[in-house]
Amino acid sequence: MHVVKKLMGSVREYKRHSLLAPLFVTFEVVLEVLIPLLMVRLIDEGIDAGDMGAILQVGGILVVCCLISLVCGALSGHYAASASSGFAKNLRKDMYYAVQEFSFSNIDRFSTASLVTRLTTDVTNIQNAYQMIIRVAVRSPMMLVFSMLAVWRINAQIALIFLGIIPLLAVGLYIVMGGAHPIFERVFKTYDKLNNVVQENLRGIRVVKAYVREPHEIQKFDSVSEKIYSDFSRAERILSFSMPLMQLALYGGMLAANWFGAQLIVGGSMTTGQLMSVMTYSVQILTSLMMLSMIIVMIAISRASAERVEAVLDERSDIVSPAHIAQEAAGGPKNGAIDFDHVSFSYSKEAKKMCLQDIDLHIPAGSTIGIIGGTGAGKSTLVQLIPRLYDATEGTVRVGGRDVRDYDLEELRNAVAMVLQKNVLFSGTIKENLRWGNPNATDEQMEHACKLAQADGFIRSFPQGYDTYIEQGGTNVSGGQRQRLCIARALLKEPKVLILDDSTSAVDTATDAAIRRAFLEEIPHTTKLIIAQRVASVQDADMIIVMDNGRIDAIGTHADLLANNTIYQEVYHSQMKGGDFDE
Repeated sequence: MHVVKKLMGSVREYKRHSLLAPLFVTFEVVLEVLIPLLMVRLIDEGIDAGDMGAILQVGGILVVCCLISLVCGALSGHYAASASSGFAKNLRKDMYYAVQEFSFSNIDRFSTASLVTRLTTDVTNIQNAYQMIIRVAVRSPMMLVFSMLAVWRINAQIALIFLGIIPLLAVGLYIVMGGAHPIFERVFKTYDKLNNVVQENLRGIRVVKAYVREPHEIQKFDSVSEKIYSDFSRAERILSFSMPLMQLALYGGMLAANWFGAQLIVGGSMTTGQLMSVMTYSVQILTSLMMLSMIIVMIAISRASAERVEAVLDERSDIVSPAHIAQEAAGGPKNGAIDFDHVSFSYSKEAKKMCLQDIDLHIPAGSTIGIIGGTGAGKSTLVQLIPRLYDATEGTVRVGGRDVRDYDLEELRNAVAMVLQKNVLFSGTIKENLRWGNPNATDEQMEHACKLAQADGFIRSFPQGYDTYIEQGGTNVSGGQRQRLCIARALLKEPKVLILDDSTSAVDTATDAAIRRAFLEEIPHTTKLIIAQRVASVQDADMIIVMDNGRIDAIGTHADLLANNTIYQEVYHSQMKGGDFDE
């Protein structure tokens, strides 16, 4: 019931259409039930009696009822289609908006492929079920009840035949649906895996082709696809029992009604017109039962989808802006000073080991900080706590002298520009991508930011310059160009804190040095945190942090660490031997 209540919140402006559809269905059903009664009069009072006046009168009423029924059916179909499509639109929007509010930890609970499946396949299943519910699920029970009452009015003994069929049919359908639902739940989870395989393949298609791994990827796809086929086939085999069951009820009921009705006509207690009317009602009754079985099948499929959609809508971000923001915190951080006060962090509450352990660090505003360490040392995790992409498990992170949890999230993140390890560009022109940093940036501001990021030169080499179109993911520019565009985009925010998470790894050392020099000269008051694998990228920093296994191993200048820290010495000497270091 909670699932239904949650999903119904997405109907909103389509409530009127959702009410009009069953209303017109009701009119349609009432008229369809009246039509056989009119046929009784037409046959008994008109045709059998040879009364042309009665034939014309009843026939005229019959035609009008048919036309009105047709109009009501068309209107109910129109409103049902409009309501279900609008409901699906709102549901997708609500889910998408919910995902936009998720923190990184919330997103970690759902795979990308799973979210895509829920936004597409699952919503479509719910849309189809909703359309059937507001139209067919209203029509079938009403038709069943009204037709039963009409048959009872004509002959109660024949009505008992259909009353006896209904419970037998209901038990059979219940057994069928109970067997199919768990399989559908499993199928939609497998759909998530299928989408994941496809997305991974398309995203890494260049690597796949470079390593000639197409057969391996095809095998992965076939394996998941075969599992979906197997589960769906099993579910459909179970559901297929519903149709023979319905046909048995339909034809068995009609044969019984015909045989019993014929006996009554011979005995003189029923007219020919009444028998024809009963036959019409029997078709309506049993057709209604068949439609109800289809609705039950659709609900069985959509129930699993509804539960998956509800899980997304019910998910609440564990990182939100405070309910009340102190006057001192209004407007975001006043400067770029950063403090880690005995901070520990774990991505999972159940994890026994912390990714970061007892980090105690104080960074003055405007300083340049280098962060170096091996893979898995916790460098990226450390800087992600600054804009509250994650919250510290223990301890406090402060920016501008205040706990980051005291700031409005938007104001905090506007003050912190971050270029992540995975440089992401979106489909659109270079200008459109740069304006992610500042939607109101002028051409002059964009050019200045690109000059600082050493991107202006290669942009102007393109025929369309800053209007060059960037493909999705930036696949039509090199890795180094992508990194420099992302740095320029971050600079357009005019941040108080600039974080570069290994963001110059794809550029040569000369360009790297030019970028650092531009930072020193052009944004001296911005606190700059540079995570790098190359010592050359951080050697001129005011302070270098050496991390190891989630802890700070040492802090100092290039000269201090070169003289006293073993990890820094090993990195330095390995790069010197490899020729990756410029003195």
